[in-house]
Amino acid sequence: MKFSTQEVMEAPIAEVFAMLTRFEYFERSAMRRGADVRRTDDLTGVGVGMTWLASFQLRGRSRELNLEVASYEPPHQVVLDLTSPGLQGDTRFELIALSKSRTRIMVSLEMRPLTLSARMLLQPLKLTKSSLNRKYKDRVASYLDQIEEQYRNSA
Repeated sequence: MKFSTQEVMEAPIAEVFAMLTRFEYFERSAMRRGADVRRTDDLTGVGVGMTWLASFQLRGRSRELNLEVASYEPPHQVVLDLTSPGLQGDTRFELIALSKSRTRIMVSLEMRPLTLSARMLLQPLKLTKSSLNRKYKDRVASYLDQIEEQYRNSA
């Protein structure tokens, strides 16, 4: 199952990439929503090999998710591999500079079931894919609007 969207932002590609790779911000954001997030690597900088273990409640059950930065190519791409018991996937952020002050960003999330129970977890989502895709696009657009606003306030 795949969700994707693209937006054009009024900010330079380097600024957008820097804001998208503020991993500590995402850790805190997930914790505010009730997830337990722990960094599990020994890296001191940002790059390929950064890993996290996240635990959270979904549909009344406790779930665990391993995240790893699989690709880190400033300022054009970041890929996070996602692994959970029964599920595997990735999230991609691809950026293209349209001009000095405009950036196109493409964001995608793909999930693949590895077990029958994971397939059963995703099956109801497939039935409501159009509404979920709309919510995904709205959520991504809202976050990118926040990034654009932060850039305007800092410039």
